[in-house]
Amino acid sequence: MVTFVDRVTLHLRAGKGGNGCVSVRREKFKPLAGPDGGNGGDGGDVVLVADPQVTTLLSYHHSPHRSGGNGGFGMGDNRSGAAGEHLELPVPVGTVVKTPEGETLVDMVTPGMRFIAAPGGQGGLGNAALASPKRKAPGFALLGTPGWEGDVQLELKTVADIALVGFPSAGKSSLIAAMSAARPKIADYPFTTLHPNLGVVQAGDIRYTIADVPGLIEGASEGRGLGLEFLRHVERCSALVHVLDCATLEPGRDPISDLDVILAELGAYPVPEGQVPLLDRPQLIALNKTDVPEARDLADLVRPDLEARGYRVFEISTVSRQGLRELSFAMAELVAEHRASAAAEVPAERIVIRPQGAERDFTVRVEGGTYGDVYRILGAKPVRWVQQTDFQNEEAVGFLADRLDKLGIENELFRLGATPGSTVVIGEGDGIVFDWHPSLSSAAELMSAPRGTDPRLDLNPRRTSNQRRERYHERMDAKAEARAELEAERRAEKTRGASEDEA
Repeated sequence: MVTFVDRVTLHLRAGKGGNGCVSVRREKFKPLAGPDGGNGGDGGDVVLVADPQVTTLLSYHHSPHRSGGNGGFGMGDNRSGAAGEHLELPVPVGTVVKTPEGETLVDMVTPGMRFIAAPGGQGGLGNAALASPKRKAPGFALLGTPGWEGDVQLELKTVADIALVGFPSAGKSSLIAAMSAARPKIADYPFTTLHPNLGVVQAGDIRYTIADVPGLIEGASEGRGLGLEFLRHVERCSALVHVLDCATLEPGRDPISDLDVILAELGAYPVPEGQVPLLDRPQLIALNKTDVPEARDLADLVRPDLEARGYRVFEISTVSRQGLRELSFAMAELVAEHRASAAAEVPAERIVIRPQGAERDFTVRVEGGTYGDVYRILGAKPVRWVQQTDFQNEEAVGFLADRLDKLGIENELFRLGATPGSTVVIGEGDGIVFDWHPSLSSAAELMSAPRGTDPRLDLNPRRTSNQRRERYHERMDAKAEARAELEAERRAEKTRGASEDEA
C-alpha cells in the first residue's frame, strides 16, 4: 500500500461561466418596458493552498480529477446568476507546481500561499448589459465561457532546516528517532527508509526540523538506488549532517571513503537556479555507532583527518545517546546563523512593467488547404467572443461580426489577400469555420429588423409582397408595350395596303 507520495498529476477543470439571460420587462401599463436580462455568474476557480497540516499528496494520488463549480444562469428582472463555488485543494508546504512539460509555475514555500491553478470561465452578459442607445432591445445574450481544463504536476520537496545524509543503514533513522518524537521504521537491512521523515528538535531556545532522507549510494545522482528520487528533498535544507557508520562490516568501506562518495553525489546533483549548491552549505560530521569498541577506535583514527578537512566532528551513539546533546546544539547554531542571515537580507522588490498595447489583440496566420488558403485568426479576444456567441441567433452572429470588424480583422484579411468566400478559422485546432463575407461589416444597430434577427443574414429566397407587386407591374407594362407595338405594325400594314390599291 502506498503511504508516501511526492509526485502526482492533477487533472483539473474549472467551472463554466453561466449564460446571460434574454428578457424584456413586462408589467401592467408597461408591456415592453425594455430589456432586463441579468448576467451569468463566473465559474469557480481551482485554487492550491499551502497548508502546514498536510504532509503528503496521497489523497490526490487516489483522486486526481478535481473540478470547480459552474456559474449560475442569468435571470429576468436584472438578476445575475450565482458565481460558481471555488475549489480549494490543500497541499503540503514545499510543493512545486509544474506544467506537464516540466515548466515551474509556482513554488509554494510559504504557509497559506494561494495559487489559482485553473481559472474559472467568465459569465455571459445579459441583454440588459448589451443594450445601447442604438440597440435598445437586444434579442440575444452572451454565453458563458468554459473554464480552464488541463493537467498540472505537483512535486513535493521537504521543507526542513537540517538534512541527514549518508549510506543506507548508517543510523539516520535511529538518530532522528533519538533526537525527536518521530518514529520511523528502523531495521538492520539497507533501504529500510523509503520516504523522508521529519522530526522537530528543541535545543535550548531554538526549535528546528531535521529530515531523514533515504540512504545514498554511489551513482545516486544518476538514478541508482533511491537517491535520485529523494535528493530533491535536500534542496531546501540550510545545512547537512553526514552520518557515517563506524561499525560497518562491508569490505572496502570506511568513514572516509563513505564521505567521499556522498560528497561526489551531492556535488553532481544540480540544484534549481538561485539556490546554494549542496556542497557550499554548512556541513557537520556525525560518527555513529561509537558504542561498539571497534567503532570507537576507528572514530578516533579518522577524526583527525576529518577535522583537517575543516569539518566539525561529533562522536555519537543512538543506543547510549552519547554526543546527541552536543550535536543538537551544534545544529541549532547553524540554523540560528542561517535564520539571522535570511532575516538580514532584504528581498529585492520585483518590478513588473507591462506596457499598454505591447501585445496585439489578434494575429492572422495563412495556412495552405486542399481547396485554397485558410486564414486562421488567433488571439484571446476573438476566441473568447466566439465562445460567447449563440450561433442559433442571427442577431448574436451579427454582433460578433461587428466586434470582429471593430477589432480590425476585416482590414487584416483584406491586406493578406482574402476574397469573399475564403475560409476563415477562429482558434487553434478544430476552431469555428466561417465563409468570409465582407458585407457583414456594417453596423447592425443602424438597421431596422425584428429582435433576434439580422437582415444581413437573411438568406430567404422568397419574394416579398412588394417584390411580387413590382414584378406584376413590370409584366403588365411589358405586355402593354408589346400590344402597342403590334397595333402600330397592323396600322402601318393597313395604311400601306390602301395606298397600293389607290395606285
